[in-house]
Amino acid sequence: MKRQTILSAFKNAFNGLWYFFRHERNGQVQSCAAIITIAFAIWLHVSAMQWVLLLLCIGAVLSLEMINSSLEKLCDLVHKDYHPVIKIVKDVSAAAVLFASAISVTIACIIFLPKMFLL
Repeated sequence: MKRQTILSAFKNAFNGLWYFFRHERNGQVQSCAAIITIAFAIWLHVSAMQWVLLLLCIGAVLSLEMINSSLEKLCDLVHKDYHPVIKIVKDVSAAAVLFASAISVTIACIIFLPKMFLL
């Protein structure tokens, strides 16, 4: 099997990003949440360490959402009808996104709320 070039690998990855943000509703919702978070961080002048935490949260949630979307597509391809194991795979991958999102919202509240009450 022929190995792909680095350029080809980057092109494929960017195609995946383009597909995800263009066609996946949850990708669009999570992108809006990320943009709002970044806007709040700029407005509230967060510290460098707070930026790091917020960007790690954004990266974790978006990455897990991409994996979740990929797993759902793969599961739908493997088994078109209802299957209890496929349901578990889909539910657990969705739970990973939910868990990361909940932790991210908690971190955002810890960072933003004290700054907002000082305004």
